[in-house]
Amino acid sequence: MMRTNQEGKPVAIVTGANGVIGKAIVAGIAEYGFEVVMVCRDEKRAERALDEVRRASGRSDVRVELADLSRRESVFALAARWQGRLDVLVNNAAIAPRSRTETPEGIELQFATNVLGYVWMMRAFEAALRRSAPARVVNVASYWAGDLDLSDLQFHKRAYDNDQAYRQSKQANRMLTVAFAQEWRDVGITVTSCHPGDANTVAALAALPAPRICVSTSALVESLAAPSAREGARARPARLLLAARRSLRPARATLVAVAAAV
Repeated sequence: MMRTNQEGKPVAIVTGANGVIGKAIVAGIAEYGFEVVMVCRDEKRAERALDEVRRASGRSDVRVELADLSRRESVFALAARWQGRLDVLVNNAAIAPRSRTETPEGIELQFATNVLGYVWMMRAFEAALRRSAPARVVNVASYWAGDLDLSDLQFHKRAYDNDQAYRQSKQANRMLTVAFAQEWRDVGITVTSCHPGDANTVAALAALPAPRICVSTSALVESLAAPSAREGARARPARLLLAARRSLRPARATLVAVAAAV
């Protein structure tokens, strides 16, 4: 069973925390006095990343939990082990495999990780977020987002293209942010999405036409440090992309389509 925070510190979860962007987010949040839980899939990579983050941030209150975000069972098992508060959830895990691959459950792998992983984490940890309100969720999307085809979310009809699949998944992240922000607007959970900056990540190198060279997570981290959900929603946007109300109808359609796909 997961240990409970005994010091009253705010607690954050960051998924995909062993990647370039994930490590930067973890280190930045830790500097604001959060206890940060790095959710990773691979134990060896997670331990290396944990050591790097602790050395870079000088913080010891960072730890690792293992989960495979492409597997619903794994996500909900993580939530079942969770005790105590959860003030911030950062959905960051993403992949961009060059060929179409399916999970053991028969779900296209990029869709399962990049889209369903976000949804499952929000649903699985909803109770913990509600208990800790005001709380917030940040869905890491991308300005590369686009080409969302709700009729073919898993590339059953089209030839698989990892660039297009990645763009589609990031657009789904943005639209789902709108849907969850509306759903949770009265329960003290702020839901936002962001473009964190460009980085030489595995996903970026696989999906984008040229390598990217920098990462900026300062706006994301500053938004998490706001003392209340309302202030977080008013925080200077910089790269934060708070969902627009006029997008509610297509956002709800996205949520319905995603749910129907599995």
